[in-house]
Amino acid sequence: MAWKTTLTVFLLLGVAIRLDAATIIHAGRLINGHDGKLHSEMSLVIDDGKIVSIDQGYAQGGAGDSVIDLKDCTVTPGWMDMHTHLMSEFHAKVYSDKFFMNEADYALRSTVYAERTLMAGFTTVRDLGDNGVNSVSLRKAIDAGWIVGPRIFTSGKSLATTGGHADPTNGLKGDFRRDAGPVEGVVNGPDDARKAVRQRYKDGADLIKLTATGGVLSLAANGQNPQFSEDELQVIVDTAKDYGMTVAVHAHGTEGMKRAVLAGVDSIEHGTYMTDEVMQLMKERGTYLVPTISAGIWVAEKSQVDGFFPDIVRPKAAAIGPVARQMFARAVKGGVKIAFGTDSGVSPHGENAQEFQWMVEGGMAPMRAIQCATLEAARLLKIDDRLGTLEPGKLADVVAVTGNPIEDITATRDVVFVMKEGVVYRKP
Repeated sequence: MAWKTTLTVFLLLGVAIRLDAATIIHAGRLINGHDGKLHSEMSLVIDDGKIVSIDQGYAQGGAGDSVIDLKDCTVTPGWMDMHTHLMSEFHAKVYSDKFFMNEADYALRSTVYAERTLMAGFTTVRDLGDNGVNSVSLRKAIDAGWIVGPRIFTSGKSLATTGGHADPTNGLKGDFRRDAGPVEGVVNGPDDARKAVRQRYKDGADLIKLTATGGVLSLAANGQNPQFSEDELQVIVDTAKDYGMTVAVHAHGTEGMKRAVLAGVDSIEHGTYMTDEVMQLMKERGTYLVPTISAGIWVAEKSQVDGFFPDIVRPKAAAIGPVARQMFARAVKGGVKIAFGTDSGVSPHGENAQEFQWMVEGGMAPMRAIQCATLEAARLLKIDDRLGTLEPGKLADVVAVTGNPIEDITATRDVVFVMKEGVVYRKP
């Protein structure tokens, strides 16, 4: 059987090798992402970055075709993390970085985090908040092939209110204090809100991220209070829709969550103190929860280390972990739509797959957890017509792990193969 000739690029030990051949993957076990089944002994044929066919048995192909042997592995669609921050990674002195690092420093460091993320099996991510330029430039560099990393959908700078969770001037004193405005992502009133969304569009963002409540790691006492008024939220959602942008909302406290859901946002990030009422509203409106359990557990652990967090942050961090896990278990039982997200950049980059374990421990079936990082994430991004499942005609984003994650979800931490849009970046 001969397949149409295409150009496949393998990156092996940093050396690009060009093969004029179709690519055939022999998968011992295969999860296609859409039917909830584990299939055995399957072949995927990849041509020009897309899946041509998926067939039972191990196809031999024709002369010159490249066959990748994953018979001892479980093959899945490329995973998607709906909440990352590729610009940074939290450490004990992170609050002072901005006084010593230039934009170029952040950009160069973020290339390391991007590659780690891809090699961990995450071929697509949402980047939900940076300095306003880093993730847009990072996305362009990856798309251009200058550096290796996942496909990025970015919000650019998160939107906040004065003193809110994403106000970049929080905690600054003296000459560093200023009255930030919409260009910097700080909103006070509907007119500011409208301008801030349009500024993100101008900056090259793909979506909008706002902080509807206080946060754990911001230099402010309250991590739960609502921080946007109802009219501000509605203007943001309406303006974002005008520009074809979805809206992701950081929210820990109940009232801020409720206002955001009623305004019509697409996802609630974290959702820590979510009530049954909010869950019902989310189900009625189809709002996704992106739970980020990993971040909650990580900050709770670090809160036990003297001096790791500022005093104003430490009690918030100590409280969040157990509550986040309890909320997730309730959301699973309550039937809320869930998409996979870690908040990596708080927790370390490259360890994103740890979230699968926390999700399963929270009562979610392993197959469903994988679908949250594939099909459901693609639906949230509104790209499920081309990604999120392994089907003919879709882009060839493919990940393989040793072992069987349906039997042991920790197998997701042993990634041995990564393909993004037909290009192999990691191979056993």
